[in-house]
Amino acid sequence: MSYNENNGPNKTTGQFHSVKGSAVETVGNMTGWQDWSQSGKQEHAEGEAEYNAAQAKGYVEGTKDRVGGRKDAVVGAVTGDRQQEATGNVRRDKGETQQNINRPE
Repeated sequence: MSYNENNGPNKTTGQFHSVKGSAVETVGNMTGWQDWSQSGKQEHAEGEAEYNAAQAKGYVEGTKDRVGGRKDAVVGAVTGDRQQEATGNVRRDKGETQQNINRPE
């Protein structure tokens, strides 16, 4: 896998390797070069796996923000701390957006 060492899986690099692998596989199939065909197929599969792992990671992070934001908003509302309530609502909305972007297909 080509996971970014600092941040784990990445959707962009996963997509890149998926497309590149498909192209290499196609060239291999057209020319009869089995090594290219096989390495392209493998790179495509690794790219898809990285993309899916990054998508799952993003969804989980969104869930954490959504739940944490909701908690902060409720605590802020109960205690009368409007700033905490507003910050919690923003965090909740951010988490919901991140979940929607990374929702498994």
